[in-house]
Amino acid sequence: MIAAFGTLVFLATLWLLVVAGAAMLEESGEKIAAALKGEARFGKRVTYQPARIRTRIRLQAPMRARPRLRDAA
Repeated sequence: MIAAFGTLVFLATLWLLVVAGAAMLEESGEKIAAALKGEARFGKRVTYQPARIRTRIRLQAPMRARPRLRDAA
């Protein structure tokens, strides 16, 4: 009896995944097909402008670790 319920749960989960996948493909299938063909779906050209990056000059010298011996108590 447990095997029958396990199979039923497995098949219901599989059906739910297929339905969810079909819904996703229905919404974005055209976009995916256009991307695979290398075409723009909406025909808009996107132009990129180079961004200026500011860097800060590090004024503090890097710290160096010095080993210390513990006092034997």
